[in-house]
Amino acid sequence: MSVSMPTAQRWVDRWEQQQQRYAIDREERFTVIADVVEHVTAGHDVPRVLDLGCGPGSLPARLIKRLPEAEIVAVDMDPLLLALAHARHPDAARYVEAVIGEEGWTDALGLREPVDAVVSTTALHYLPESVLRRTYTQLTALLRPGGVLINADHLSQDAAGCAEIAEFVGIRRAERQRAFDHEDWEAWWSAVENEPELTELCAERRSRGTTGSGCSVTLGRHVELLTEAGFGHAGPVWQVGNSYVLVALRP
Repeated sequence: MSVSMPTAQRWVDRWEQQQQRYAIDREERFTVIADVVEHVTAGHDVPRVLDLGCGPGSLPARLIKRLPEAEIVAVDMDPLLLALAHARHPDAARYVEAVIGEEGWTDALGLREPVDAVVSTTALHYLPESVLRRTYTQLTALLRPGGVLINADHLSQDAAGCAEIAEFVGIRRAERQRAFDHEDWEAWWSAVENEPELTELCAERRSRGTTGSGCSVTLGRHVELLTEAGFGHAGPVWQVGNSYVLVALRP
């Protein structure tokens, strides 16, 4: 189901503003992801990237500007967000509709060869630990040796006291940046429901139950799961508050 460019631009631009409430220093975090991808694909004529939970194409749009020769496959389960991505950033990626972690989801990607990088931003926290464990194991098979997984997301620290302080630091930084002046997640979705051009897509989304809830997998547990899945090294390379860029290398 297609969406016109003016409608997609209006709602994706509004999405970009809304997301600033949740991803602290969002643009810098995107830049760090691109830095890591650029580093691990140095000397590659065609960097190959898989984006998990791409939403309306925010990360592919930025990666393709940094790496214009890249081949990006972007996957999401939400038909409305994918339609917006197709319309707003049609040349940034090849978009695929699939549910991460479900049976056969990697086959749906249509990958012809291993990828250099798997990236994700503010998406994997929706996955329960059991699904996350299985997904990390599946991703080792999709990555080339020396490839990298980059997960930019909200991750709590394991120690309760440190987690509380990190969250407070992040909130204060967001306040200084006036991030909370933007509409929130619920307001954006409530408003998009009233867009005539998106009525059918909203109904399809509701029928599939594509709304998610957060998971409480900590930073330390993510590292453990990545190690168990076969990644050689894993750890954060950037942090503001409880917003991290976690990197894991495939041996």
